[in-house]
Amino acid sequence: MFGIIVGTHGNFAVELIKACEMIYGKRDHIKAVTLVPGEKPIDIFAKYENAIKELGNPTRLLILNDLLGGTPYNQASRLVAENENYGIVAGVNLPMLMSMAGAQDDDDDSKTTIQLMEQAVTAGSEGIKFSSYESLNTEEEEDEL
Repeated sequence: MFGIIVGTHGNFAVELIKACEMIYGKRDHIKAVTLVPGEKPIDIFAKYENAIKELGNPTRLLILNDLLGGTPYNQASRLVAENENYGIVAGVNLPMLMSMAGAQDDDDDSKTTIQLMEQAVTAGSEGIKFSSYESLNTEEEEDEL
């Protein structure tokens, strides 16, 4: 099974995982890494290393970050640059995390890290929609039976 680390500014990662667990139940192969005020980049790097150990040093690792170019992303990049089976996706949201939690349950080790990242991006993108006054108050034609 591949591991997942959610790396974010503040406690966003912790809360995303809690929300995911409300739907999927306890997740043993997902860890949070958080950047809190006063921490330095080296502190976040150490947190990533510790999370990887807690995950049992998975052969494949997906790091879901909140912001491209932020400290959690930059420190995760150091790890990914040294391991071809690690990958990062920036822009984490709940639909993305839920999709990847489900993918963990179905994982048979046949998907590459690139394929997992593509799945994460698709799920995250498809989870972004808007509803307007007009769209919520338009009667759709009912299908005839």
